[in-house]
Amino acid sequence: MSSQRKNQPAGMLAFTIIWIGQMVSMLGTGMTRFAITIWAWQVTGEATALALVGFFSFTPAVLLSPIAGALVDRWNRKLVMMISDLAAGLSTIVILLLFATDNLQLWHLYLAGAFAGAFEAFQFPAYSAAVTTMLPKNQYARANGMLGLAEPTSLIAAPLLAGFLLAVIGLNGILIIDIATFLLAIGTLLFIHIPQPATTEAGRRGRGSLWQESIYGFYYIFERPSLLGLQLLFLAGNLISAAGFVLFPAMILARTGNDEIILGGVQSALGIGGVVGGLALSILGGPKRRIHSLLISWALLGLPGQILMGLGQGFAVWSIGHFLIGFFVLFIDGSNQAIWQAKVDPDVQGRVFAARRLIAQIIFPVSMLLAGPLADYVFEPAMMPGGRLVAVFGDLVGTGPGAGMGLMFVISGLLIALIGLSGYAFPAIRNAEDILPDHDEVMASSAQQLFAEANDGAELVGSESAVGPAA
Repeated sequence: MSSQRKNQPAGMLAFTIIWIGQMVSMLGTGMTRFAITIWAWQVTGEATALALVGFFSFTPAVLLSPIAGALVDRWNRKLVMMISDLAAGLSTIVILLLFATDNLQLWHLYLAGAFAGAFEAFQFPAYSAAVTTMLPKNQYARANGMLGLAEPTSLIAAPLLAGFLLAVIGLNGILIIDIATFLLAIGTLLFIHIPQPATTEAGRRGRGSLWQESIYGFYYIFERPSLLGLQLLFLAGNLISAAGFVLFPAMILARTGNDEIILGGVQSALGIGGVVGGLALSILGGPKRRIHSLLISWALLGLPGQILMGLGQGFAVWSIGHFLIGFFVLFIDGSNQAIWQAKVDPDVQGRVFAARRLIAQIIFPVSMLLAGPLADYVFEPAMMPGGRLVAVFGDLVGTGPGAGMGLMFVISGLLIALIGLSGYAFPAIRNAEDILPDHDEVMASSAQQLFAEANDGAELVGSESAVGPAA
């Protein structure tokens, strides 16, 4: 180890430095997204244009995840983290130059989003795998709580700051601030040490061509029923819960007569819930049996969180429901991440975590495609005055615009609660932490076995050399 590396922060101190850089960077990114959204709306007045910006940013990040995960395991993870941050910064610089010269067009945002999204595919596996090599396993839940805290903090602060700064320094100024935050994030990485993982048996078996390594993460999950069971639980939960995130703005606007202030307030409640959940997980570190935190939080996300969103017909109840959703999402993600970080061999986590992401997020478009037509053509008409479901559910969720979507929230909340509790019915999920050995215990056991074999060999050699001359 070089003297420079010895002087670099490591462990929780190093992780905290990275976390601060990422918090600031996400705030800058959130401000840019808000300001760009306002600009695109002013230029086009079309919601489709805004949706396409999100589509082009989201799709490359998901589709490239398996390849990104394989490369994360091949390359230096600190370097990968820096490159992914740098790529996002470069896309912002291009937008700034185009806007400053009065040449910015909507399709430029699509290209910039796709470019940044492609490199964003590297961020999740790289940062998640880095936690494993930087910290002991009893710190995983706390670290994941800190990581989870960053996004809701940005969700609360970024729109408020961007809304104020747009009137003061304009889009140019916000883009410059965003670039500065990217530089800060990269700078924090320069001054800390991120260890590379030791090679494990799983890592040796997973070696091959880039294609073979890209799909190895799926094989790794499918070979372990407990990991596959956890992933199928998330697959089912995401299919149902994603519909709520899609319908939430439309339901609030429909039930309030397009009141954007109420919509913004309820949206902030989600971020506040996430901040409180992240702080709780960061301070407390999560329960010893993380599977209980995971399954119970899924259940509480549905009941009361999702159901309150459907039953509510005013700001107070909606805010409580959205707060609870934000709170329990942090416990779900943090507890689940801690399990995977403890059980998956460190030198294949990039590939395995990328496979997890693809499986979990690929279901979102399906849910989006189903939720809209179900709301527009089935539930909304059925909950209008005189509709065929009013007699059964009218006293529960009311009638009129938005009531059908409210009923969908109630149904989805019940289903999510059942999905969470159903995990206890399957031993592979319920006992996942017992069935799957921790990767550090496996490595320690392997090292002891090798040491024992070496000692046996030494004793054998010693015995032959001592007896031989006497014979």
